[in-house]
Amino acid sequence: MKVLVLFYSAYGHIYKMAEAVAEGARKVEGMEVEIKQVPETLSAEILHKIGAAEAKKEFAHIPVAEIEDLTKADAIIFGFPTRFGSVPSQMKTFIDGTGSLWAKGALIGKIGSVFTSTSAQHGGQESTILGFYPVLLHHGMLITGLPYSFQGQGTMEEISGGTPYGASTIVGDGSKMPSENELEGARYQGWYVASLVAKMHQ
Repeated sequence: MKVLVLFYSAYGHIYKMAEAVAEGARKVEGMEVEIKQVPETLSAEILHKIGAAEAKKEFAHIPVAEIEDLTKADAIIFGFPTRFGSVPSQMKTFIDGTGSLWAKGALIGKIGSVFTSTSAQHGGQESTILGFYPVLLHHGMLITGLPYSFQGQGTMEEISGGTPYGASTIVGDGSKMPSENELEGARYQGWYVASLVAKMHQ
């Protein structure tokens, strides 16, 4: 049984969430969990100009995924920040290369799930996740989000991410890393997806 956490992160927020998702998935006995990132499409010069080059050093050790990695997992949990309410080009470029998998039906029946980050409360958390689900449906994947059994979704104690469509974090100007409640939502999502994988193998 295997879960792949596949992410794109520019400043480290999604990387932190991916680590939490993987932590949650590992709580399910017998689950192999792997974290990989999609290839960067921006030049080193642009990454430096936007202030991402230094941040990306923190997770430079994470392996870069190849298309065939998706076929080796029972579930794939995708993570990426919003870009104007939609998927960033790095993840889109990677997914656009999965036509050969679609042609073979290689991802049919696998579980797919998504988590994200935005700078503002209403900066596109839900539209980003929902906008990616058609990709998973075209591949024949089974979609799951973050159920309301994770009660942190309803917190009124802080400004926090978390939607029934998937975990999320609100980063403000970028200086705010995921809160413990947001990380706990990511852990819960990872655990929940892995639990479903385990049930499918019973």
